[in-house]
This record gives sequence, C-alpha cells and structure tokens, in this order.
Amino acid sequence: MAPVPAGAKRTCRLDAGRGARHHAPAAQTYRRLPLAHRFRMARTPSLSTLRQFRILAQTANFSRAAELAHVSQPALSRTIRLLEEDLGARLFDRNRRHVSLTQAGEDLLRLTQRLIADFDDAFDLLGQTLSGQRGRIALGVLPSYAVGDLPAVLSRFREAWPGVDVTVREGLAGTIYQQLRERLIDLAVMTPPDDAAEDFTFLPLFTDPCALVCRAGHAPADPGWHSFADAPFIAMAPTSSVRQITDAAFARAGLAPRPLFECSQPATLGAFIAAGLGISALPLSCRPMVGAHDLEWHLLDDSAADRVIGIAHLSARSPSPAAQNMLRVLSAKGAC
Repeated sequence: MAPVPAGAKRTCRLDAGRGARHHAPAAQTYRRLPLAHRFRMARTPSLSTLRQFRILAQTANFSRAAELAHVSQPALSRTIRLLEEDLGARLFDRNRRHVSLTQAGEDLLRLTQRLIADFDDAFDLLGQTLSGQRGRIALGVLPSYAVGDLPAVLSRFREAWPGVDVTVREGLAGTIYQQLRERLIDLAVMTPPDDAAEDFTFLPLFTDPCALVCRAGHAPADPGWHSFADAPFIAMAPTSSVRQITDAAFARAGLAPRPLFECSQPATLGAFIAAGLGISALPLSCRPMVGAHDLEWHLLDDSAADRVIGIAHLSARSPSPAAQNMLRVLSAKGAC
C-alpha cells in the first residue's frame, strides 16, 4: 500500500469485492505559512531596482540595459548583484556573449511587470486627479440658479473636464451652508452667509434685482414697496433668502405687511398670484421657477433689496483641483 503523506487525513473505503479496507489520502489544502516561516529579505527592492531588472530581462544585454536605464554598466551590474543577494537566488545566467533569465528570474519578471503596471496606473490616476482631469464635486445651489444659469455652466464644465463627476444638490441657503459645514458639498452658489459665519469664503458673482409680481392687468398704479401696504401679500417661507430680503426691505420702508399665504416653492407662489390671491416680491432669477403663468414683473427701486449671488466654500478647506476648475467656470460670468 502506498504511503500516506505526513499530515494528510486518512479516509477509509470498503472494497466491495473482498470486503477489505483501504486507506486513501484526503485532498491536501495549502495554507499561508505562519509569519515565522515566511521568506524574509534583507532589503526590499526599490522600484528603481525592479525597473532596472526588467530592462535587463527585456534586452538581455548589460550595455544596452544600462543605456536605457540611464546608469553606468558597473552600477547596473552592482544593482543586479545586490538584488540576487537579497533574494538568495540567481536571476540571470551569464556568459561573455549572452544573458538569460533563470527560472527565479522569470518568476520575478512576472511579479515585477504586475507591480510596475499597478504603480504606474495608480500614479497616472493620481496625476489626473491632481490636475483636475478626474475627481468628484458636490455642488450646492439655490433652486433659482439650478433652473437658470447652472445648465449652461455644467455644459461648459463637462466639455472641458469630462472625467469629473458632478453632483448637484438644491436647497435653501441655511440648508446648503449646513452641508458646507459638514463637508457634504464642496462649493455652493448661494446668497452671502451670515455676518457671524467667518468660516466661509464668499466670492460675489452677480446681483439679482427684486421685482413686484402681480397678476397680468392688475398692477398697482405706481408699483413699489408701498404697494404692499394695501394689497394682499403672498410671501416665501421664512427660512428662504427671499423672505429675509423682503422682510428687510419692508422694515426700511416702514411697512409690516402680514402674509396672507406663505409658500416654500416659487411655482406655488406664482399659481396663487395668477389666481388673483395677492401680490409678491421675488428676485428676477426666480422667474423660470414661477411657471408659465400670466404675470407681470415690475422692478422695485430699492437696490438694498437686490440679492447678491456668489460662490461659497469653507475657508479652512482648500478646494480640490476639480473644484478649482469649477470655480473658474462659475466665475466666468464675471464677479459683481
């Protein structure tokens, strides 16, 4: 009976013909060696050493390999000798006219090819990220900007940097600034932060004039802030930047109109105005959001009520290269 390899499990089977028992070795499995039994090198080869080894393996000529590696031939010979000493194996068979890989050399070449390819690919991707050609950007925007200028901005950005993924998050100013603080987004196209919010950098882009919005054919005789003293007022939600602007404008005019309705969306507000329920004050950038209602827009004469729109980001966080490219595209419209 053939001997059973040491450490192998024995299985027993019954010979149907003679009733004899035979022992057969079970299938052997190979496990990682414990750390104490693994091969250890005196020095781990550098990437430069492995590149020189690969060049020599490909050229099979020390003189030519040294030229391609931009080192002297004695330096290349020393590098290969030290690599062989570290591995404890001969990598090349040499004679005066020929250099060829040993089996150990062929094994190392396969490993080296994979390591160098992975290294080069990883740093190529890193280089693309550092140059802004690849990456991810999370952009927070006001809803009015999202349906206004943003599509054209993203089209220009996509044309220049197709390898960058852009996520757009719409929201009111308070929500977007909170997402900036939590680093959920990189940049925001917003109204200015509160005076106390010194942790943000804000670059103004343009001003957004405010207008009185009314049902077509039902405009006040002399449209202005004073018109809200006599007409029903339909307001945006208290948390919106529009509401903060209109409240401040009313205070400057000595007015305190009580909203008949409060709406969180300009489209709803526009429908209410079109139904004859009242008038409102909105920035002109909200016009696409109001919808195709039969409305009139009359500019209001208080420049202090003009909404400033700009780009905000955390002061303590440097924008990524991709985010810097987005900043340039966003600001191409011209700072105010």
